[in-house]
Amino acid sequence: MSRQGLLIAFEGIDGTGKSTQLALLADFLRSRGCEVVQTREPTDGEYGRRIRELYQDRGQCTPEEELELFIRDRRQHVRDCIEPALAAGRIVLTDRYYFSTAAYQGAAGCDPEQVFAANSFAPEPDLVLLLTMEPEQSLARIRELRGDKLNDFEQLDQLRRVARLFASFRHRCITRIDAAAPLDRVQAEVRRAVLELMDRRGYRCST
Repeated sequence: MSRQGLLIAFEGIDGTGKSTQLALLADFLRSRGCEVVQTREPTDGEYGRRIRELYQDRGQCTPEEELELFIRDRRQHVRDCIEPALAAGRIVLTDRYYFSTAAYQGAAGCDPEQVFAANSFAPEPDLVLLLTMEPEQSLARIRELRGDKLNDFEQLDQLRRVARLFASFRHRCITRIDAAAPLDRVQAEVRRAVLELMDRRGYRCST
């Protein structure tokens, strides 16, 4: 694939505000004339729907079977959404990508390095915005915003393991941002990182 666009992934444990920050960035980039594709994982496709069923009963499958669902979902996502958008020169913003798979399935017992290797088919992001926060604070946010029972991926011990794995990743595309800061300050850091990337790559929007 000849890549003309940019791939930016928002990563982090649950409750760090990824979806909110992604939407704000998308609006900002569109206001500058950029063509933006907003997407997420798990997707709304066949395998993504099966993954979402695990939110309430993760014991339905083994960690290996769970990992295979994520990989199949990502293959479809890359083929049908990400690669065509990049080839068309668009900026793709994805709410989670294979770094989340390495962290969450790694916390469930899979080898994170093997997870990364299994995702070698997926385009490497130009930028990963890793939103960081203490798991206790992220769970408090989830309870306040949603007011219901935490799902099977949002248990404290689990998120602590996930956070440790995210902290261990040293990929050059990762920029860490303190998600505990006020929303506008987080967005300012997000925009700064993205504008620096665009300048570095010589990426220009239509206006």
